[in-house]
Formats: sequence, C-alpha cells, structure tokens
Amino acid sequence: MFLKKSYLKPTLLIDGDLYLYRAATSCEEERDWGGDIWSLYTDVAAAKRLFISLIDDFKKTLHVDEFVVTFSGRNNFRRSVEPTYKAGRKKTRKPVGYASMVTWALKEFDSILVDDLEADDVMGILGSVAGTKAIIVSDDKDMKSVPSKLYRPQSNERLDTSQAEADRYFLTQTLTGDVTDGYSGCPKIGPKTADKVLGSRPTWDAVVAAYQKQDLNHEYALTQARLARILRATDWDDEKQKPILWEPTR
Repeated sequence: MFLKKSYLKPTLLIDGDLYLYRAATSCEEERDWGGDIWSLYTDVAAAKRLFISLIDDFKKTLHVDEFVVTFSGRNNFRRSVEPTYKAGRKKTRKPVGYASMVTWALKEFDSILVDDLEADDVMGILGSVAGTKAIIVSDDKDMKSVPSKLYRPQSNERLDTSQAEADRYFLTQTLTGDVTDGYSGCPKIGPKTADKVLGSRPTWDAVVAAYQKQDLNHEYALTQARLARILRATDWDDEKQKPILWEPTR
C-alpha cells in the first residue's frame, strides 16, 4: 500500500522513466566493425554514473537529501479505458542496456514501481497527498495537472500548483489531447482555443460542449479525460490497490 508512505520532510519524487532513459541514450554509441557491419552499444557504467550525477544535481539545486525514484509498471490501466493508448510506443526502441539499468536502479535506490501505473501516476498520487512535503522532479508537462510542488530541471521552473491551476491544466489536456500518448482530444482545438473554451471559470460542461460541436458525445469526452488524467491521491484506492476512474463534477 504505497500511498501509506507519507513524506513529512522534503523528499524528491524523481521521474525514473525519463531520466534513466536520457542517461542510457546519452551513453549509447555506434560502432563500425568493418566490412559494412555496425552495432550499437552502451557503456552502462557511464550511464549509471550520469544518472547518479543527475540525482545529485537535483538534490543540490533543491537543497533536499531524501529522494525516491519512480518507474512505470509492466501494464497500464489506461488500456482498459482505451486499448490503443500509447500503442505507437511499442514500435519505439529503448536504448541498449535500458532494461538492465532499470533493474539496477530498483535495487540501488529507494524506488517505487506499481503494476498498472505509470511513473507519472506514482508521482502524482504521492505528490498530491494532503500535507506532503514531497517535490516532483520531472520535465513532463503533464505533471502540471497535479496539485503539487514541481521542479522542471530543463527550464529550471519551480512550481507550487494549486488545485484550481491543476484542474484547469487537466481540462486543457482533455481538450487538446496528446498524440504522442495516443489520445487525440477534441478536433480543431489547440491550447489557445482551449483557453477560450474554458474561459475564466473552467467547467466540465464547457469541455463537453466543445466536443458536441464536433459531433462527439459525452462518453467520448469522458474517455479522453480519463486518458489525460494523471492520477492524484484522490484517484487511488489504496486498499484495493487500483485506480479510481475520474468522474466529472459540474
């Protein structure tokens, strides 16, 4: 029951999927063996050192010593909502040595991997527990949809996202979709149009109305929302160890 973890002192929730991938990719190289034979290889030892140095940088920048590394489980509950969710990613090759690095990291560090959840969900759940002092460390823009403290290393942003800000960003994602993740959102709506649709008082009714203008019904809009939703503490049943699918309020 990982939600029972409470971080009473500042603790970094690090996006292991993202930063371990970057470390492995940075240390992957081509080799020409001659005779038109080439191969890819990764200096895994160097990749491990790079990953550790990234964590050290996060700790130094934020003046926090405690950290937890999060990883995605083998399965993904969103595929029960929409079977094609992230289907395109199966064709994307992971860097050489990445799987062994995940195994290493799970043993080497305080880590959390929950089957059916993405690393984003684990961070979202733990980072939004009432009273937590955890800080999410991720460059993934989707984490802006979680009411939490967030550090984005690439842009050096330090955010303390309120409930209202997180809810607005979530509804914006529901409208705009994310083709990379395999959900399209509402046709013809980008960030600027979504901002106009939501106005000064964002509501679920406004989202549904935008979908209906494109001849798409409430159920379709709800599916898009459930795919867009990064889980929060309120979206997780810790007794049953399963997500609580998001339901709209007006």
